[in-house]
Parts: sequence; structure tokens; C-alpha cells
Amino acid sequence: MTHDRHSYAEPALVRTTHLELDLALDFDEKVLAGSATHTLAWTGTESESGDRLVLDTRDLTVLGVEGQTADGWEPLEYSLAVPDKELGAALTIRTSKHARVKVSYRTAPTATGLQWLEPAMTAGGVMPFMFSQSQAIHARSWVPVQDTPSVRFSYAAHVTAPPELMVLMSADNGTTSRRTGSYDVVMPEPIPSYLLAIAAGDLVFEPLGERSGVWAEPATVRQAATEFSDTEEMMRVTEELFGPYRWGRYDLLVLPPSFPYGGMENPRMTFATPTVVIGDKSLVSVIAHELAHSWSGNLVTQDSWDDIWLNEGFTSYVENRIVEAVYGTEFALMETAIKQHATVVKLDPLTPAELAVELPGLHHRSEYHGKTSTGPLKGSWFLSWLEERFSREVFDPFLRGYFDRFAFRSINTDNFVEHLQEHLLSQHPDVVTADELAAWLYEPGIPAFAARAVSQRFQVVDEARDLWLKTGELPQGAGQWTTQEWLRFLDAAPDVLSPLLLQQLDRAFGLTGTANGEIARRWYQIVAASSYEAAYAEMAEFLTKVGRMKLVLPVYQALAGTDRAFAAEVFEKARPGYHPITTAAVQRILGQ
Repeated sequence: MTHDRHSYAEPALVRTTHLELDLALDFDEKVLAGSATHTLAWTGTESESGDRLVLDTRDLTVLGVEGQTADGWEPLEYSLAVPDKELGAALTIRTSKHARVKVSYRTAPTATGLQWLEPAMTAGGVMPFMFSQSQAIHARSWVPVQDTPSVRFSYAAHVTAPPELMVLMSADNGTTSRRTGSYDVVMPEPIPSYLLAIAAGDLVFEPLGERSGVWAEPATVRQAATEFSDTEEMMRVTEELFGPYRWGRYDLLVLPPSFPYGGMENPRMTFATPTVVIGDKSLVSVIAHELAHSWSGNLVTQDSWDDIWLNEGFTSYVENRIVEAVYGTEFALMETAIKQHATVVKLDPLTPAELAVELPGLHHRSEYHGKTSTGPLKGSWFLSWLEERFSREVFDPFLRGYFDRFAFRSINTDNFVEHLQEHLLSQHPDVVTADELAAWLYEPGIPAFAARAVSQRFQVVDEARDLWLKTGELPQGAGQWTTQEWLRFLDAAPDVLSPLLLQQLDRAFGLTGTANGEIARRWYQIVAASSYEAAYAEMAEFLTKVGRMKLVLPVYQALAGTDRAFAAEVFEKARPGYHPITTAAVQRILGQ
């Protein structure tokens, strides 16, 4: 085993420093075919390396491997190991420490990191669509690569596709949507493999500012541009707080509804769900989160998935600072309180043993394999606690120095703790104790001394909900509530409610059929747990149209406990439009 237990690669012996992709998109066969050429830096001795290069693959057909010599290219011996269900198969290549190695290959139609959509599954309904999702360890399903965040490389790509489609990657794509069928892109900054990304579809561009813009289907691009019009301002305030944006452009690609996540922080080209485009900017914290990754995650990266909190915890903290700067303190408080409430409720019924697994200390071996958990929130809560203890005047320069020091590097928790000790704790002694620090880093749960976010507007919402539950009196002024107030109202409501209360609330505020995915997820979760069949048809339509895991998995989970047969029936209809990652997650819930 290497230091990264999620990869077969051996970066201590040899690392990819640059990757050249030459790919052709075949929508009929639903495959990518071509080659990946690795420029290699050999660091191990001859006896250590044993003249081998090991790459991660999953369900790839390897057509041949070559090594570059002074006279050209020569064939190399290679072997594919017996595949592991999760990690895929190690591709071992026998080399003479060649400086460049080329692997010719093709993907499988079932590649876990790719989704091929029929025209009917797009907004336009005329052209097909394809997109990738490489995080956490899915890049290996479409590129033979050292699929570990400890290895960073620049890349260039030449991609051919049907001439009516636009191809984009996590690279410098330019801003013109001229279709040629042949595309060349460059990513000059070194990135880890999980940030490799590709998409192809009927896509056009709408500028947001000098450095930012939106790519989307023609039917949705204007609405998306309006929703994300604050992107340039978000960039400006983050630079003021934490240093320069170092990736050139920051563009957004709005994907079809089957995209399994809220957003994916692919550098220069964030992939975003259309479920946040609802017309009132109430869900744009997703964009703040993906932008924040340009500093925490993309710039300073965890060196394995065991240290996921270094990516997601830091990013959630930076996200909240962006939201506060652009939309105000109360909005940021509500966002934080919603996340903290969900975590605390989840932890309350757990035994100490369960707690140690669900929310252990930050310095631990995570079981993160592409699914979110409460761990990242603990990381952001820890950083907020440090900020409170040391003050922003002290903590902000510290964090900016952290991003500067480790820019374009992959680090682990030990590296961060050493930096914390050297540049903050030792310079400001007696502000935090060793026991307090240990509670965050090594002990399970949220420390008892951690202050929770308190929103005055949520206190009003809580009182209105309690009154409604006791007397049936509908919340006054709820028709003017923001999204966040409705989320609080539903989050803190009982899991199961009577049909009478549900009918009363639905008739007054039209929750069934809402276009707001965050409200819909919470409402339908209660609907499913309460067996409120009057809303089942709309709930089924929601589950069929939306593939974002955060929104659909809790509803399936609730249905699995009350009407598993109905859940299975809905899933069969929805499944053709789901990403493979979402499909696998629903199957686990339904025991399939």
C-alpha cells in the first residue's frame, strides 16, 4: 500500500508532471477513445522503482502502451491487475524510466466518471450531452492516471466531437462558442486528477465580468447569468480577504439536472447544478462554495482523501466569509445555523462508538469515497472558533499566509498543524489551550465549548413553528419568508406530521410542486415519512426530474421506511436520467 490507500499509484517513486490527452467523443457508443501521454519525474532509485509505472484505471480497455526514446516511440510491456470493486485495476507498465509514456485506451459506456445524456434529458431537447465527475476517485474511469490528490500535473488536451457540440474542460477554454468539432485546451497550473473535467453539449457563453462568465444551454443561459451576476463581486471580496485569484478565469458551466452534486470546483470551469437557478439568488451560496475552492482545495489540496476536511472544511469557512461580505451578516448566520443544526440533530441519538465513526477528530483516517459527511462542517466550525478566539485581525492574515505558503501543493493534517503552531499559536500563546485544540483534532463530536450560530430571524421562525404545532395557527408572515427561513421551519419540524397539518400547510403556502429544490427536498422528506399520499405524484416528478444527490437521497431514505415499493417504482422511472454515482447511492438505500 502507498500512503494514499485510495490509489495504486506510487508517487514516491515516479510522478506525472504533465498530461497530454488526445480524445475522441463517440456518442453512439458512449465512449471516449484516444491516448494519455504522461511526462514523468522519476524520484526513486533503480532498486526502489523496479522499472515500473503504476496507474489507476477502472473499466478501461488498454489498447497499447509506448515509451518515448531518442528515436521515437517503442512498445512497452504492461499488465492489468484483477480489478477491485471500488479501486479499479492497477495498470503496471514496465519501463526503462522513460521520460514520457503514452497509453492508448477507450472507456466503457458504464464509466462511473462519465454520463451520456440523450437529447430528451437536456433543456433544449435536440442535442445530446456528456459530462464528467472525477471526484473522488472517478478520474480513473476515463483517464489512466495517478488518481491521488498527492500528485499534481498541468495538462493539455485535443478533443474531437460531433461538430454541432461545444467541448469544454477544466482548462483555458476561451470565451467563444464557435463549434468546430476539434478543440484544443490548456491547463497551465498543476492540478490533482480529481479536478480533470470534460463536458460536451449545446453550450453558449454569457459574460459576467472581465474574468467570469456562464456556459449553459441556450434556453437557460440568460437566467443563469442573472442568477450568478454577483460572481465577479465574490471574486473581488475573496481576493481582499485571502489573496489573489491564481487561475486566470472563473467560469461556470450549468449542467442538466442529472448532475449529482450542487457544484464541482473544477478549476477555471465550475460545474453547477441547475437546481440553484431559481430566480432570487437565495441558493447562490453553492457558487460561493465552489469559488472558495479556488483557494482551499484547488490551490492548497489535501494529499489524500483521509484529509478531506482540509478541502471541504476550509472551503465551507471561506464560503461563509464570502456570503457575509456580499449578502450580509444575517444571511451568513442563517446559512451557518442551517448546517450546524443538521449536524447536531444527526449526532444527538448516537452512542459514543457511533459518534467516533460519524464525526471523529479532524486528524483521522476518513472513509470518504465521494459522499459528503458531517466532517467538513466540523472543520469549518473549528476555523470559525479559531477566528473567534484570535480575532479576524489576527486570523485572516494567518489564513492568507497559509494559502500563500502551500499554493499549488498537496498537504496533510500534520502539515497544517505544524503551520498552525508556528504561525499562530506560538505567536499568540495562551489564547487556546492544548486540551481545546486536541478536542477538535483528535476527539469525536463537536466540542461542548464551541459556540453555535444564532440567527434572530430563526428565533421568530422557531416560535411560529412551535405555535403552529400546538394550536394549528399558521405562521404569520410566512408568505414573505426567505428560502433560509423556510429551510429552518422544515428542518426543525418533526419527521412525521399528521395529514391534517400537512394539508393545512400545503394549501396555505403551496409547498407541493415548489421549484425550490432545497425546500422541496425537506418538504418531500416529511411527506414520505408521513405517508402523505396527496403529494406523492409531485414528489415522484421531483425525484424523476432531479438527480442531485443532496436533494433526492433523503427523500428515498424516508420512502424506504414507509413505502419501499413506491420508492422502487419511482427509481425505475428516474434511473435513466440519473448519474451512475446517484444510481449507486439510491440502490444502496433501497437494498438493490
